[in-house]
Amino acid sequence: METFIITMSVRTLSCAAPFVLSDYSFLRAAITPDNLPTTLNTKLIRHLQDAVARGIFAEARAVYDGKKNLYSSVKLNLGPTDTATFDVPAPDRPARGDRPPRLYAIKIALVNTIGTELLHRFVEGKQSEDDRIKTALQALNIVIKMAPSLLYPTKGRSFFTSAGARPIGAGLVLWRGYFQSFRPTLGKMLVNVDISTGVMYRDGPLINLCLENIGQSDPGRLNAAMPDRIRLKLQRFLVGVRVAVKPADGAGEERVYSIKRLSRRGANEESFSTRDGKTLTVANYYRQMANNRPLERPALLCVEVGQGALIPLERCRVLPGQLFKKEFPDEKRTDMVEFSTQKPKERFTSIRNSLQVLQYGQSDYVRKFGVTIGTELIKSTARIIQAPRLKYGGAGGGTTVDVRGGTWNMADKKFHRPAEISYWVLVTLDPRFPEPALQQVATDLVRGCRATGMTVRDPNPIVRRINPQENIMNALTAAGGDCANAPNKGPPVLFVIILPDLGNADLYNIVKHWGDVRQGVATQCLKSKKCSRANAQYWANVALKINVKRGGINVITDPSQVATLGDPRQPTVIIGADVMHPPPGALDRPSFAAVVSSVDTNSAKYVATMGIQPGRQELIQSLGSMTKEMLESYMGYRTAVEKALSAAPQRLIFYRDGVSEGQFAQVLAEGWFAAATLSSYAYPPHTELPLIRAACAELKINPKITLIIVGKRHHFRFLPARDNDADRSGNCPAGTVVDRDIGHPLELDFYLQSHAGLLGTSRPSHYSVLHDENNFSPDALQSLSFALCHVYARATRSVSIPAPVYYADIVCSRAKHRFNPLAGSETHTATTDPEQAYQALEAEFQQIHPRQKNLMYFS
Repeated sequence: METFIITMSVRTLSCAAPFVLSDYSFLRAAITPDNLPTTLNTKLIRHLQDAVARGIFAEARAVYDGKKNLYSSVKLNLGPTDTATFDVPAPDRPARGDRPPRLYAIKIALVNTIGTELLHRFVEGKQSEDDRIKTALQALNIVIKMAPSLLYPTKGRSFFTSAGARPIGAGLVLWRGYFQSFRPTLGKMLVNVDISTGVMYRDGPLINLCLENIGQSDPGRLNAAMPDRIRLKLQRFLVGVRVAVKPADGAGEERVYSIKRLSRRGANEESFSTRDGKTLTVANYYRQMANNRPLERPALLCVEVGQGALIPLERCRVLPGQLFKKEFPDEKRTDMVEFSTQKPKERFTSIRNSLQVLQYGQSDYVRKFGVTIGTELIKSTARIIQAPRLKYGGAGGGTTVDVRGGTWNMADKKFHRPAEISYWVLVTLDPRFPEPALQQVATDLVRGCRATGMTVRDPNPIVRRINPQENIMNALTAAGGDCANAPNKGPPVLFVIILPDLGNADLYNIVKHWGDVRQGVATQCLKSKKCSRANAQYWANVALKINVKRGGINVITDPSQVATLGDPRQPTVIIGADVMHPPPGALDRPSFAAVVSSVDTNSAKYVATMGIQPGRQELIQSLGSMTKEMLESYMGYRTAVEKALSAAPQRLIFYRDGVSEGQFAQVLAEGWFAAATLSSYAYPPHTELPLIRAACAELKINPKITLIIVGKRHHFRFLPARDNDADRSGNCPAGTVVDRDIGHPLELDFYLQSHAGLLGTSRPSHYSVLHDENNFSPDALQSLSFALCHVYARATRSVSIPAPVYYADIVCSRAKHRFNPLAGSETHTATTDPEQAYQALEAEFQQIHPRQKNLMYFS
C-alpha cells in the first residue's frame, strides 16, 4: 500500500546547541565513607573546590554527578600520578568548642581525557556509540545540570522551583520543574527542554506533616494508642525525611537529621541510658536540659535519627524542597494530572519562559566547557499518514469505517466476530445500590450487548447482593453454583460485578484474582455511580470489553489496505512485551514481565503470558519459553479456528516496550532508574533476540524477525507551526510522523503521534527499528505501527502505542491479581532479605487459570 502523506511543519521542545566543545578530563571521585547521601556528597565536592583545594580548581570548577564522576574542562594539577587525596570537613557541621569537625577523605583520580572529535564523528554517523561517547554525553548533561542543582531540588535531569506550588493533601506538595538533556541527532546536538512535575514533602512542623498524612487534625492522635497499621504506614512515609532540630536546651543552631523510624511509645515512656548510667525518659531529658520547661505534648511519639537518638515530634521541623521518592498514592493521581496538564501552546510558552531560569549564557560551567546554546525552538517537517480503514461485522460482508481525527463511532455496527453469553450472574458489592437500579443494569447490559451483535441466550441473570465484609470469593463461588443448579440455567460464563465508587481497589483485586486465577471465568466490574444511570454509549463500551473476554473480535483493519496484516501468503504474528519494575526503594519487590501475541490472521485477537523475576531487571529472563508459548497459541488458533493449511508464521514482528540501545544510556542519565541499580539493567535486544530465535527453533519454524523498541520515556513534544494544522485540542493530528531532524545519528527511528489529543500536550511514541530481516521500508513500518494503534479492543479511538504493547503493559499492571489478596503477600513479606523476599513471592505467584489463557481476560 502507498502511504498517504500530508507534509506539515512542527516545532519541537528542543533548543539547538551549536557544537563548540573543548576536550575535557574525566575523573573519579571516591568519598569515604562511600554510602553518603547525594546531597552531602555534592556539598563536600563543592567545599573541596571552594575552600580546601581552591588552587587546583582556580582556573575552572569541575562538575559533579553527586556519586563518583567528576568532569573538568581543564587538566587538573593532581601531581605526577594524576591522583590526590584531600581531607574535607563537613560544611554543615563546624567545630564546636573542643570537638573538631568531622573529616571526609576524598580521592580524586584522572580516568582519561575525552576528545570532542569523537562526538563530532558520532553525530555525523561515522562513530559507533561506545563507552567514550556515553561518558561524553553524560558529562554534557552534568554540565548543564550543575548550576541549577546548586540552587534547586533536582531529580535526574529535572530541577524544581516552589513558584506556583500546590498542596494536594497527605503531606505532599506539587512543584513545577524543568527538564533539560543533551540529545545527539544526525548532524547536530540538541538540548531537549521540557516542563516536569516534582512531588515534595510539605515543609514546616513535623507534627503537621504527620497529621496531614494520616488524615487527622488532633495532635493527640500521634501517641502510643495509634494502631500499628497506621503507625507503620506513617513510618514508611517519613523514613528519609530530613528535619531541623533545635538542641535540647534551646540554645545554638539547628542540626539536621534524617528520620530512620517512628517510636512505638510517647516521649514520656521512651527511655534511654545517659553517659553517667542513669535512665531517663525522653520527656524528662528535655525537661532537665531546658531548665525545667517540659515538652508541650510529652505523650506524642518520637522519631529516631542518627545513631539511635530519639527526638520528640514537636521539636522537629521538616526542611523545604525535599523530593518524595516513594510510590505515589493512587488517590492523588487526579491532582497530579490536573497540575501537570497544559495545552500545547501553554506548554511551549512555559518552555520559552524557562530559558530565563536556565540562563545557559550566564553559567560558568557551560561557558568553561565551550558550549554555546541557542534559544530558539527547532522546526522540523512532519507527515500525516493515512489511518487504516476499519472493518466491522454484520450482514453482507460487514461494514467499514474511515477513521477521522483518531476517533470513530460504531453506532449501528456489529462486532467483527460477536461472542455469546449463555448464562451469567449479576452481583453488587455496594450495599447502597438500589434494587430498581440493579434490575435496570441487567436490562441495559443485555440491550447493549445485543446491539453490537452479541448473543445473550438468557437475559435474566442470577442476581446476588454480597456484603463486601464477608468472604467474597466464597460468596461468588456460591452464586455461580446457584446459577449452574437453577432450573433452565447452567454454569455461568460471565460475572458482572458492581463495585462501590470509593475504596474499591481491594474489592477489585479480589474479584479479578477469583475470576482470572481461581475460577477461570470472565468478570466485568462496573462502578456503582456510572452504571446506575448510564446511557447507551456506556453499555456499548462495556460490550467492547465483554466481547473479547468471551472470545470475540471487535474490529479488524481492512486487509486490502494494510498489506502487512491479513496477508494469507505471508502469515504474520505480532508480539508485544513489557517489564514492570517496583517503585524506588522497594528492594524486596520483584519485577513482572508480560508477553502478548496475536493469534488471528488480522492481528486483532491476542493472548498473554506473564512471569515474575528479580526486581529491576529489564531483560525478560523467561522470554524464550514465553515466546514459545505464544507461538504455540498462534499456530493452535490458526489451525483450530481459521483452519489454516500452514499455521507457521513467516514473519514475526516483535514490539518491545522500553528504550533503544542508542537512547539507553541517555535514559539512565536522565534519572528514569536509580543510579545504584544501573548495572542490573541489561539492555534487552542483543540478549533477547537470540531467545526469540531459540523459541522458533524449538518449534521448527523460521520466521523472519523484525524487532522494534517502542518508548514513551522521553521529553520530545510537537506543536504545529500553523494553527490550522492542529486538531481540536491544539495538538498535532493523529498520524503525525517525524523521522528527521530529531532522530538518532545511527538508529533507524521515528516519532509517531498516533492518538488524538484529549487533555494537555500529547506525547508521541518513539520507535527504534533495531533488527529487520523483513526489509520493511520506513513507510511500511510507520503504517503498520499506526494500524496496530487502531485495534485496541477497549476503545473506539486510536491509542498512543500499538495494541500488543498496550496489552503487555496492562498485563504487567495486573500482577497483583496473581497473589492471594486475602494473604497480602504481594506487598508484605516476613523477611527483610531481598533475595528471600523474592523467593517467597515467586512461590506465591500464581498463573492464570487454564480456561482463561486463550481469552483476552486482561481487556
